[in-house]
Amino acid sequence: MNTHQTFDVIISGCGPTGAMLAAELRLHDIRVLLLEQETEPASFVRIVGLHIRSLELMAMRGLLDRLLENGRRRPTGAYFAGIDSPPPTDLDTAHPFLLGIPQPVVVRLLEEHAIALGAEVRHGSAVVGFEQDDEAVTVELADGELLRTRYLVGCDGARSTVRRRLGVGFPGEPSRTETLMGELQVEAAPELIAAKVAEFGETHRPFWLRPFGGGIHSVVVPAGPVEDRAVPPTLEDFRRQLRAVAGTDFGVHSPRWLSRFGDATRLAENYRVGRVLLAGDAAHIHPPTGGQGLNLGIQDAVNLGWKLAGQIRGWAPEGLLDTYQPERRPVAADVLDNTRAQRELQSPGPGPLAVRRLITELIGLDAVNRYLVEKITAIGIRYDFGGDSDLLGRRLPDLDLREGRLYQHLHRGRGLLLDRTGRLTAGGWSDRVDRLADPAADLSVPAVLLRPDGHVAWVGDDQQELEVQLSRWFGEPGSTT
Repeated sequence: MNTHQTFDVIISGCGPTGAMLAAELRLHDIRVLLLEQETEPASFVRIVGLHIRSLELMAMRGLLDRLLENGRRRPTGAYFAGIDSPPPTDLDTAHPFLLGIPQPVVVRLLEEHAIALGAEVRHGSAVVGFEQDDEAVTVELADGELLRTRYLVGCDGARSTVRRRLGVGFPGEPSRTETLMGELQVEAAPELIAAKVAEFGETHRPFWLRPFGGGIHSVVVPAGPVEDRAVPPTLEDFRRQLRAVAGTDFGVHSPRWLSRFGDATRLAENYRVGRVLLAGDAAHIHPPTGGQGLNLGIQDAVNLGWKLAGQIRGWAPEGLLDTYQPERRPVAADVLDNTRAQRELQSPGPGPLAVRRLITELIGLDAVNRYLVEKITAIGIRYDFGGDSDLLGRRLPDLDLREGRLYQHLHRGRGLLLDRTGRLTAGGWSDRVDRLADPAADLSVPAVLLRPDGHVAWVGDDQQELEVQLSRWFGEPGSTT
């Protein structure tokens, strides 16, 4: 079959990462095709948590209100290994909470957002192969159709076809333990549930029954190894494991969804080979401890989107796209390490239990609690941009400004010069960088240059220094094509 359609970017996988990436690219008028092998949305309703940094990114793109309407706010404590801890005081964010929300809702809202911006989506289409040359990538679909694209991005999950076909290594540790997770109706009295979780939660971790309301509970219980993890668990599997751990099955019935997960931990050796890139679970997998996986993928997408768009539009400075891997892969490696640590703290042996008791004491210190919460929620990330200012490389919170809030000025996915001096200008970069003069802005520096992902690329008050950094991140003035 002949190649008959061409695109700027084809994204394999229309989960949260792929849909977010498509929307980011469409903000820059990039022709995007999203391919999703599933024909229908997931039949189960799995609740996930959007952490602070992801909520901030949604606010930057004008999506937060729609997500808040469909979710439930929860405190920011008790993230690390499930150790009880209060929310840290005065977190540097306008969104100091976790948003519990059904994953299908996140996918639907992000897909609708991408489509509204002009992305094309095809369900029931799977990438089975591709070949790249110096100019583009030829993508083969399961039905034999061939498509041509300037770039291909694999957002197709842990068993990524794109990653395997690309030949990128995925080293790490295979799963050692299995855990059942689901949402079920529970008939047992709240007093019995609380007593059993308190009694056995210390020796059988992860183990919990957490109420959602209406008798529905999130149920997590350790399980033995299985021959095929792709086979979904049954209600009887849950009943059997609950009886084995707690001596009762708590009267569970009428599951909304059931799944199993292991603690496999893997990180792709490369995030890019030529014109093919990886993001989300295609690039990294880890246990769901701390609820970081979906968030990590969304943040990959926002880091990559404007860089890939700049490359295609012709204004990206040399090497900009190459910053994707050195910025995001160390973040993923840190997430893998903290989930490894959390899993050890959830082990039943005397050594891990002793360490858990010590960590519990340390988390009682506000500085330690804050550090771990900032790590899990990704607001502590700092990219290495060089320079002396502590702000460089960090994200700027959603400041209250004279003209609304800061993130309202980032909805278009462009850079932003926030200027307290009133005399700086983005000049020839005004097609890629907006300027906002606000002498009363709550900044400790005269001005900041923000990248489209909200990270601080420059601080100061010198126009010449500013232009050097504008060129570094946004190319030469007037160079859009």
